[in-house]
Amino acid sequence: MRKSLLILFAGFISFASQAQGLNRNSLKRTINYNKKDSNTVNVLYQYGETYRQDNPDSATFYYNKAKELSQNIGYKKGVATYASYQIVILNNRGLFKEALSLTLDALDIFEKYGNKKDLSVANLNVGSEWEYLSDFSTASEYYLIAKKYAEEIDDKKMLRIANNNLASVFINLQEYAKGLEYAEKAYKLAVELNNKTAQANTLCNIGTASNNLKNYDKAISVFREVGKIGKEEKDNINIVSGWLGIADALKGKQMYALAIKYYDTVLYFSRHEELPEYTLYANMGMGQTLIESRKYLKAVPYLNEGINLAHKFGSKNELSSLYEYQSNLYKGVGKLDSALAYRQKFELLRDTILGENTKNTVANLAAKYEFEKKEAQIKLQQAQLRQKSILNYILVGSALALLIISLLGYRNYTHRQKLQQLKIDELETEKQLTATEAVLKGEEQERTRLAKDLHDGLGGMLSGIKFSLNNMKENLIMTPDNALAFNRSIDMLDSSIQEMRRVAHNMMPEILVKYGLDVALKEFCMEMDRSAVLHVNYQSVGMQQAGIPQTTSVAIYRIIQELLNNTIKHANAKNVLVQLHQSEQGKLLAITVEDDGSGFDASLLKQSNGMGWLNIRNRVEFLKGRIDLQSGLGKGTSVMIEITI
Repeated sequence: MRKSLLILFAGFISFASQAQGLNRNSLKRTINYNKKDSNTVNVLYQYGETYRQDNPDSATFYYNKAKELSQNIGYKKGVATYASYQIVILNNRGLFKEALSLTLDALDIFEKYGNKKDLSVANLNVGSEWEYLSDFSTASEYYLIAKKYAEEIDDKKMLRIANNNLASVFINLQEYAKGLEYAEKAYKLAVELNNKTAQANTLCNIGTASNNLKNYDKAISVFREVGKIGKEEKDNINIVSGWLGIADALKGKQMYALAIKYYDTVLYFSRHEELPEYTLYANMGMGQTLIESRKYLKAVPYLNEGINLAHKFGSKNELSSLYEYQSNLYKGVGKLDSALAYRQKFELLRDTILGENTKNTVANLAAKYEFEKKEAQIKLQQAQLRQKSILNYILVGSALALLIISLLGYRNYTHRQKLQQLKIDELETEKQLTATEAVLKGEEQERTRLAKDLHDGLGGMLSGIKFSLNNMKENLIMTPDNALAFNRSIDMLDSSIQEMRRVAHNMMPEILVKYGLDVALKEFCMEMDRSAVLHVNYQSVGMQQAGIPQTTSVAIYRIIQELLNNTIKHANAKNVLVQLHQSEQGKLLAITVEDDGSGFDASLLKQSNGMGWLNIRNRVEFLKGRIDLQSGLGKGTSVMIEITI
């Protein structure tokens, strides 16, 4: 989470561009404290900005003067703009909660008095502060709102920042390829704008994503360019970001001695220039490098300082990583109890930040945004089609005397109409797939929630009741009949607990989340086999090392679960074969479910309104797979599904 965002509100961007050629002295000469108007407010903000890097306290003094004057003259936008300038100083000092409060106040003002450009920037600033505080789902929501406003007014500056900040969110969620995709979109816009500072800011995310994708040489090249731009623009943030990115890449290449030199440089520079956020990152990198090079005792002070800074800033993401490094350190020196304690802290905090609910929330927000965008495109295409139809009919009616030309024009019209309709059909298909994806993800989230509620809530209550009854039994004197009834009640309670656990497990089996698809399906088939309802033979080829995303794994698990349930309910089968085969290249997964039951007329499925088969088809379409069903009366049923991973 490395950023250097100075986002100015729309009302003052034009003034900033006019004042670029003015130095501190020339700006000071233009300040007229006796003239109480919006122009004086603007000059005070610009004059304070000249102090931002070398004297932040002086910058804050003039920002406060500008805000005070804005309040006195009732200049609402001037009051809101205070947040744009002051949050940069607060962020550099790690005061993210204070900065968030300022941005929320500014957004409230602009929702009443601002235009779409103001609202785009205000939402970007709020999202940035939530991201600093590691609340990525909330941050992405504000970024997408900002992007929507920017697209409506075709503002490439705001689009560049929105794409870059979304890249940062996905990188923090460890979705590095997605983060790289958004960062490259942002960089393209920064080049079009010919803005060196924006290019450097965007390159930081490209370099960070490349480091995490282990493309270290590319990362080094990118961060060198960031440092070069920082020196040209005399921007300390980009200078130190370049060094830090290179250090991370060298650590990844196991060039530890050189990485340590770069981290030392960052530590000295960040402390001297009062950039505590970068002091935190340098301590993290230095500690991890020393642990990997087995210099455990030297790593201790860096990790301790990093943990103190992360607590001070409220940076959960960084604190989670530091707990993991501490665990590795204690493991390296043989203190296994301490290593386990820090590992538990790491996993608890990591699950809070990077849980499936957070990832799904961000993914669903992005899907919702794309869905609304495609729906607008469909309406536009339909309007264009209607307009073209009317125009062509008029032309045909007015060109009756030129029969040959009219025929050629009509032929051309119908051809274009077909192409337009094909585009509409394609957008409709994409819209349906997006809606299906959202429904399936929502269904799995609800299953997970209900399973946890059953297991942790109702399960705990039933277990507590059983414990209480067992204690009462030892303290009560009962007749033999009453004792028999009492024991029978406890047995029924045991059965209820087992049934509740079975239902919770079916809704969202923990084994699928912990050990993957292959182990979960094997256990599910063995459980059905043990039930003696039918004999289930599970076989898998090439699945042991299969890297299948969890969303895909859940969908495949539900498909097979539904197919086996259909077999039990309708097929009257004795034996079922469940087979999964992943190709050596790992790109194609073949699923076969075959039974020796009574079979049926496969053509009847076209008229079937049953939810079971409909759910199976929807999940296969969501996975962009292909399904083939073969069955006949007395011949059993075979279902073959192919999915590209």
